[in-house]
Amino acid sequence: MPDSELRTEVDGRPLTLTNLDKVLFPSGFSKAEVVDHYLRVAPVMLPHLQGRCITRLRFPNGTAQASFYEKNIPAGAPEWVTTQEVLASDSTISYVVADSPATLVWFSNLAALELHTPQWRAQDCLVDGHRPTPDEPISIEDPEQVRCDRVVVDLDPGPGITMVESAQAAMIFATALAQDGLIPFVKTSGSKGLQLFAPIHPARWRDVLAYVSALGKRVATQHPDRFVTTMAKDARAGRIYVDALQNRADRNTIAPWSLRGKDFASVSTPLTWEEVAAVDEPDALRFDSATVLARLEADADPWADLLDPATAGELPQPPA
Repeated sequence: MPDSELRTEVDGRPLTLTNLDKVLFPSGFSKAEVVDHYLRVAPVMLPHLQGRCITRLRFPNGTAQASFYEKNIPAGAPEWVTTQEVLASDSTISYVVADSPATLVWFSNLAALELHTPQWRAQDCLVDGHRPTPDEPISIEDPEQVRCDRVVVDLDPGPGITMVESAQAAMIFATALAQDGLIPFVKTSGSKGLQLFAPIHPARWRDVLAYVSALGKRVATQHPDRFVTTMAKDARAGRIYVDALQNRADRNTIAPWSLRGKDFASVSTPLTWEEVAAVDEPDALRFDSATVLARLEADADPWADLLDPATAGELPQPPA
């Protein structure tokens, strides 16, 4: 039986959508609802995706079945899809760059439920001293080319850690970032942890990685009962792993407002610091698509100021 098809346009860009009634989450959330989610979050999500290469996690048969990461633009992509060439090791990757709601709908039709981005934007990189064109490869191996416009502190809870402890940990790191002259923002990962971001004037990714690594070690030394900075799983029980490696040029972090491929349609959700400070239940700060869409209708984007150039700080220098 042929796939059911719907031919439509989004912002004047033609799209063919298939199997919209297909259930992609065990909770019953369908592909049509995925499309609706990304269309409705597009006004607040797209500014955070601007200029960032997008890695997709696709679930063609739903979250209960096999998934795969996709970096290159897939065959058969519409001609209007925007890309950015990136040189990684010995290969060149044609990443998709989302510049319109139509791109998000196209992702949804591919069951690309999760969207992950690096901490850098193409327009901040320098190739031979100038900003690259979309077809001019950016080398993530060259420490001088890739420049991050934000730092991320990814707090990954180990066994025995609840959202109560994660929220307390986020407050500790928010204070440390503020003491270093940066303005912290926070969101859920859409899974178990919390992630802090702070906008900066573009800086070399190796310098950003060095700063966050030093920050993590400093805070972990002050609170050895709460944090670890080692990836060893046997060291994480009852503690939170401070993942600085998300600041590498070749790493990606789940984007704000992105769905996660879990049992229910959970969302990586931007938060206010008041919400984090008020956490007093282990299962707090769990948001699905319906809850997030209701939040957006009722309130402004908690991350809107992250995009304001006035909030960007200078990258602190790590201790020698």
